[in-house]
Amino acid sequence: MMRGIRHNFRSASAISFVVLILFTLYHTGEGKVYEKCTLARTFDRQKISSRTLISNWVCLVMAESGADTSKVTKLPNDSANYGIFQINSKTWCREGRKGGNCDKKCEDFLNDDLTDDIECAKQIYNDSGFAAWKGWVNRCKQKTLPDLSSCWN
Repeated sequence: MMRGIRHNFRSASAISFVVLILFTLYHTGEGKVYEKCTLARTFDRQKISSRTLISNWVCLVMAESGADTSKVTKLPNDSANYGIFQINSKTWCREGRKGGNCDKKCEDFLNDDLTDDIECAKQIYNDSGFAAWKGWVNRCKQKTLPDLSSCWN
């Protein structure tokens, strides 16, 4: 009887351990919703642009994705916009494989590592400026940009 209980306990412990490992692996590299100042400092640290333009980038990201790196927006033309910058799968990246003008896999824009997102966003900006993003045009152009002065303290 005792032997059976010990065996069941070991089995339950092993299963719990496997579930914990799987949970940890699943959550590694998961999306993140950024706060304004954290986002501004991340953009500055990763040299997205000069500090004078970072408020435009923060406004753009808030307008496009709500600063949520895991956001995917399916569009009527069978494409989708991915990640914090809402990068389009028809033009800038490819679903399931590397490709597009940024030569990136779209799904790689859905984690909390912004390195590839920023690289592609800079390419989009260099090609078309902030006007490439409808959210920036509608919410940031000629409007009050976020005050980031408290973010640099």
